Amino acid sequence: SGMVTLNRIYTRTGDGGTTRLSTGEPVSKDNARVEAYGTVDETNSCLGLVRLHTAGDPVLDAILARAQNDLFDLGADLATPDRGKPLGWEPLRILESQVERLEREIDQLNGELSALTSFVLPGGTPAAAGLHLARTVCRRAERACVTLAALPDEPVGPAAIKYLNRLSDLLSVAG
Repeated sequence: SGMVTLNRIYTRTGDGGTTRLSTGEPVSKDNARVEAYGTVDETNSCLGLVRLHTAGDPVLDAILARAQNDLFDLGADLATPDRGKPLGWEPLRILESQVERLEREIDQLNGELSALTSFVLPGGTPAAAGLHLARTVCRRAERACVTLAALPDEPVGPAAIKYLNRLSDLLSVAG
C-alpha cells in the first residue's frame, strides 16, 4: 500500500522545548520563525475544517484547496530561512505568481457578490463561520511574519507576507 506506517509517533526530541528548522538549525519552540510557520499551519487546518462545508460550491472549494497547497509551501518557505548559504536542495518559496492568482480569485469571488450594503457579522452558515475563523487566524499568521521579518538576520521572502495579506482578503470576501 502507499500508506506510510509510523510505528512510533513520539520522538522525544522536542521535550526540552527545542525543534529544528528544515536547515537543521536548532531553535527554541517559542522562536519567532516557529511561531510564524506554526500559525500558517493553523491557518491551513482552519481551511481544512472550512472545506468540510464547501463541497456544494466547487469554485470556492477549488480555490481553498489551492490555498491549502500554497500554505504548505509557505510553511516550508518560512522553515527554511535564506541565510545566503547553499542548502544542497532547492527550497520551496512562495512566488509572486501565487499572490497574483489570489488577486484574480478575489476578483472572481467579488464578481459573484452583490454590493454589500452593511458590515457582515461573522457567522451565518458553518462555511461562513469557518471562513471568518480562518481569516482571523490568517491575519495572526501575517502579523507573526511581520514580527519575524522585523528581527535582525531573520529573512522572510518578499511574497510571503503579501500572500497572507491577500489570502485574508480572499477569506473575508468568501465569508
